[in-house]
Amino acid sequence: MKTIGLAADHAGFELKEHVKNWLEQKKWPYKDFGTYSTDSCDYPDFAHALATAIEKGECDTGIAICGSGEGISMTLNKHQGIRAALCWMPEIAKMSRLHNNANVLAMPGRYIDTETADKIMTEFFNTEFEGGRHLKRINKIPIK
Repeated sequence: MKTIGLAADHAGFELKEHVKNWLEQKKWPYKDFGTYSTDSCDYPDFAHALATAIEKGECDTGIAICGSGEGISMTLNKHQGIRAALCWMPEIAKMSRLHNNANVLAMPGRYIDTETADKIMTEFFNTEFEGGRHLKRINKIPIK
């Protein structure tokens, strides 16, 4: 398992701390790009740091969390090498990997509990990209 990058704003901080424990239990390496408290902050600062690290190959994939998951995933998806998927249930996480080859899992920190997050992460990391007809679609995502 390669390094997983983590990013969150103040609304996602507590779930990010849970995610770190989940990763540590699995002995999976991670790099935390912040935030490091529940003090109010701006999610783009942390999303851009995570996305850049993935694009440079410093992290293989990522997990990003803000209150709704929307803002942080929108920011991540501005980067050409990122396919962030907002997932609030395990089935969405599975399909985001299976059909879309998502490389960042975005979660809504204010709307899911830790048990649901665990199930979402399990599906995300245990599902491989199906390829085939989906690869053609993935290749059409970047703006050239």
